[in-house]
Amino acid sequence: MIISIALIWAVVVGFCCFLWLAVGTRHRQHGEPAVENGLIPYLGCALQFGANPLQFLRSRQKKYGHIFTCKIAGQYIHFLCDPFSYHSVIRQGRHLDWRKFHFTTSVKAFGHDSFDPRHGYTTENLHQTFLKTLQGEALPSLIETMMGHLQDVMLRSDTLSPSKDQWEVDGIFAFCYKVMFESGYLTLFGKEFGDDKCHARQAAQKALVLNALENFKEFDKIFPALVAGLPIHVFKSAYSARENLARTMHAENLSKRKNVSDLISMRMILNDSLSTFNDVSKARTHVALLWASQANTLPATFWSLFYMIRSPDAMKAARKEVQQVLQDSGLKVDPNDPTLNLTRDQLGNMPVLDSIIKEAMRLSSASMNVRVAKEDFLLHLDNQESYHIRKDDVIALYPPMLHYDPEIYEDPYEYKFDRFLDDKGQEKTTFYRNGRRLRYFYMPFGSGVTKCPGRFFAVYEIKQFLTLVLSYFDMELLDPAVKVPPLDQSRAGLGILQPSYDVDFRYKLKSSH
Repeated sequence: MIISIALIWAVVVGFCCFLWLAVGTRHRQHGEPAVENGLIPYLGCALQFGANPLQFLRSRQKKYGHIFTCKIAGQYIHFLCDPFSYHSVIRQGRHLDWRKFHFTTSVKAFGHDSFDPRHGYTTENLHQTFLKTLQGEALPSLIETMMGHLQDVMLRSDTLSPSKDQWEVDGIFAFCYKVMFESGYLTLFGKEFGDDKCHARQAAQKALVLNALENFKEFDKIFPALVAGLPIHVFKSAYSARENLARTMHAENLSKRKNVSDLISMRMILNDSLSTFNDVSKARTHVALLWASQANTLPATFWSLFYMIRSPDAMKAARKEVQQVLQDSGLKVDPNDPTLNLTRDQLGNMPVLDSIIKEAMRLSSASMNVRVAKEDFLLHLDNQESYHIRKDDVIALYPPMLHYDPEIYEDPYEYKFDRFLDDKGQEKTTFYRNGRRLRYFYMPFGSGVTKCPGRFFAVYEIKQFLTLVLSYFDMELLDPAVKVPPLDQSRAGLGILQPSYDVDFRYKLKSSH
């Protein structure tokens, strides 16, 4: 009897394996890229890719060539590794849908109704909303507001409480997190009590921001799992954190705030006039904007500050540039009256800080540029090869393959603060591979229409942060010989990777200005 049951189970398992091999795996058709299904049903190559994406892709590139297909979490993804063919993907955009992946991911993670107008919940063109409120004429106001909040948080509140006489010790990531989160949050979402000087109201405002920060941290921890498709209800504390954030962003609460950004004001209007979202869904769309504004900026700020402090040459060059800009602008540094204000043009004329930020992001970015095939089509590459792509397959570009390519960047794993400066000390824009000039060589913000619409403001706010810490503080690592912390690969594909652990430093107000 026992043998019979064991035999039955063996037959069932064998049949399931046969069924998976027959139906659940893809067989390469003529003209298609090489395909790797992986050994685990549904997951395919997901675990191998997640462990070390760059190593995984390089090994497959060596095995299959510049384009190949991997099954990852039920999705067939065509990885394109030839940087000269990146433009081929962008040029054939009529066959590809960049919105599908991004909108679907947002719905899974934040729980709002779909932003995709094709689904009937809204007619808003979200991309245009971002362009109008985060670029061009909208930038000067954002820059000025952010500069004020950064100085308030650093010097006028009890967030840091620095002094001239005593060193304060903190983790660089913790320092960047609390300063940048509070400043960015207030810049976009305004203040609950405006500029009311009443101590009790200021304390209440501070408590609201700290509560938002803690909820954001709790939710952000499990964000990669949500993108992978796990339901948020599995993570009770993260679900609670997301809903706590959403409650503070209901229209009735946001409408009472002072100095709300044009982005949030316009989104509130368009939510009401162009969508059928209910109040909860509207609030969750604002949580999505909060995450988008913070999740990559926070680690990017950490890496920029960490690498700069760790490199004496970078610190020296950055200080010199900041001092020169302030001097040319007639601005004086006074921690007792922190009112420095740099314009967009002045911030734009800081090539050293630009290079410091770019080099830090080159070493830490792991965004994946994703587009979904609308239909079966023939993908034409730069090398004159063509490949058949099936409808609903994904085409992915993984920029770290560029950023760590020794044929593009000499000693690619080494930090060189001036890597993006030319011989005249200005922005370097020409990079080559095999003697041929590259159109795409630096891609932390995506490519084509999928480029992050807030990328200009993100760089400006990191520049503002670095300018202010260089102006107001003396800073040094507790351990000058500290190693670079490993990248947290659990967030690979989502943007700037966080450090696996924090690095301690100390700071104090400069004794003389």
